[in-house]
Amino acid sequence: MNKVNNNPLIWFNIITIFPQMFHAITNYGIIGKAIQKKIIHINCLNLRDFSNNKYRSIDDRPYGGGAGMLMSFQPLYLAIKYAKSILSNATVIYLSPQGKTFQQNNIKELITKKKIIFICGRYEGIDQRIIDSQVNEEWSIGNYVLTGGELAAMVMIDSISRLIPGVIKTKQSIQEDSFSNNLLDYPSYTRPRVVQNMSVPKILLSGNHKNIRLWRLQQSLGKTSIKRPDLLKDKQLNMKEQELLNDFKKQTKKNNL
Repeated sequence: MNKVNNNPLIWFNIITIFPQMFHAITNYGIIGKAIQKKIIHINCLNLRDFSNNKYRSIDDRPYGGGAGMLMSFQPLYLAIKYAKSILSNATVIYLSPQGKTFQQNNIKELITKKKIIFICGRYEGIDQRIIDSQVNEEWSIGNYVLTGGELAAMVMIDSISRLIPGVIKTKQSIQEDSFSNNLLDYPSYTRPRVVQNMSVPKILLSGNHKNIRLWRLQQSLGKTSIKRPDLLKDKQLNMKEQELLNDFKKQTKKNNL
């Protein structure tokens, strides 16, 4: 259990029974580099270290019967108490299928919290009294059930961290991400120009950056209308965007005839 570094822009404490799982993000890639640069800090707390019995058990049978086991109140309470002692004024998040669905537009709000404690549930969940007395927010990464909260925590940490200044070098790549403006990303291509009789669109070879930007916007609008039309319901298109989308639909219809 390490004291937190005070330099990072955001830091996370994670309560889990499988701290080794987080090596997948802490030891590799962009998140690993951000930790080395002390832009972010990730500290894992093994819930079994807070068990009060020799078997280090952290679960028990639920009152009233039912399938499976629940994570017990006492070890979770002690772990959260310790996490708060090294991360004062932190927001405690329980990762649960019953939580709010995590989406791209939630990230900016979560970044402002700066200090987050994640509770990674297992088994059939956790004692409700922990949720009632210790949890500030419940979040879900989708309408499905995982074997534990660790993967969900990694997803949220990755999504949050990549928007922190300095984690990703190219600011433009973040601004053009799918969902960043309620649109899916446009199609991208690299060398060679032609592969298996498939060519890069001529507009991308033109050097006309204004036309390329318009083409990419049109592709984003078109892909979103086909794959995720629900996103466009919440987006107010200006006249130019609507024109580009209409032209995309006409061209698509023509090509399919």
